[in-house]
Amino acid sequence: MKEPKLKVLNDANQHTTLITGGAGFVGTNLADTLLSEGKSVIIYDNLSRNGVEKNLQWLRDKYSSNLKIEIADVRNETALKEAVNAADAVYHFAAQVAVTTSCVDPILDFEVNARGTLNLLEAIRLSEKQPPLVFTSTNKVYGDLDDLKVVLKGNRYEPENAEVAADGVSEDRPVEFHSPYGCSKGAADAYILDYARTFGLKAVIFRMSCIYGPHQFGTEDQGWVAHFLISALEGKPLTIYGDGKQVRDILYVTDLIKAMKIAQENMPELTGKAFNIGGGVDNTVSLLELTNMIEELHGDTVDIDFGDWRPGDQRYYVSDIRKFKTQGNWAPGVSAYQGIENLYNWLSETRSSFKTQKVYSGQTR
Repeated sequence: MKEPKLKVLNDANQHTTLITGGAGFVGTNLADTLLSEGKSVIIYDNLSRNGVEKNLQWLRDKYSSNLKIEIADVRNETALKEAVNAADAVYHFAAQVAVTTSCVDPILDFEVNARGTLNLLEAIRLSEKQPPLVFTSTNKVYGDLDDLKVVLKGNRYEPENAEVAADGVSEDRPVEFHSPYGCSKGAADAYILDYARTFGLKAVIFRMSCIYGPHQFGTEDQGWVAHFLISALEGKPLTIYGDGKQVRDILYVTDLIKAMKIAQENMPELTGKAFNIGGGVDNTVSLLELTNMIEELHGDTVDIDFGDWRPGDQRYYVSDIRKFKTQGNWAPGVSAYQGIENLYNWLSETRSSFKTQKVYSGQTR
């Protein structure tokens, strides 16, 4: 089906949001929220990630109006400028998301993450409305944290530093990229902060920890909570890189969406700032602890194979989220266990239907 060309809406009361990478799981959840509020949404995605066409079809089936789709790449400057010119707000999720892929093809990783973001910034800078931007960066900008000394406590690592143990890793920590992925996302992060400073663009950066929730089709390289759950449901063994005792904070996607909307609604006060966003110290889990939760939910054991540590792997990363909790008046509302149970139930209920669902077909450029 050929999609109509995007047009700037003339209705001053109609708010249009552009979501790059909008067919991904975060974009799908955000689009669903905005469309349910009656807003117009442009999803801009090249559909390169496995499973995202199912998300796109789900949105098209649910919403008959206010949803526009542009199947294009952030490296396509012409298409990107056209989409930006139609937008009143922008969320930038489009990215190459895997450390392993970045090590295999660093140039692709750079072109998508760094150059693609620069293309978007230029499109915003040169547009008439200069729509405000929320960008999803990553905790990988802090490197492998090899100077953060940890001790082993049961099935998890814990930091020796009492302040980090109490609050997590803060934005005051210097960035130190490790892996091409960390470099490309870090470059995008830095460019956005500088465009806010130099050109006055309105932009907020979320340096995110592990996000999970419905519409996530996780893999070994990205979306590991969903990947673990999917593997258990399909009776497949898991491969854990390292010893499985590495700890992360996890954030359920509905809590992330709330934070993103707060960032857009309070852009004049928050612009030009980077915030760590995750579940924080109250929502942490080690990989082995997650497998134990899954076995409890699934009623069966999970087979695990262990592989070598990968470049840039962090033994402990937990976001210090106090900065955005204070400035954004926000806090996670879904506990780690409740969120994992929610996602397990969603995957159990929907995976069989997705296998037979028709696949979206649209114009590519």
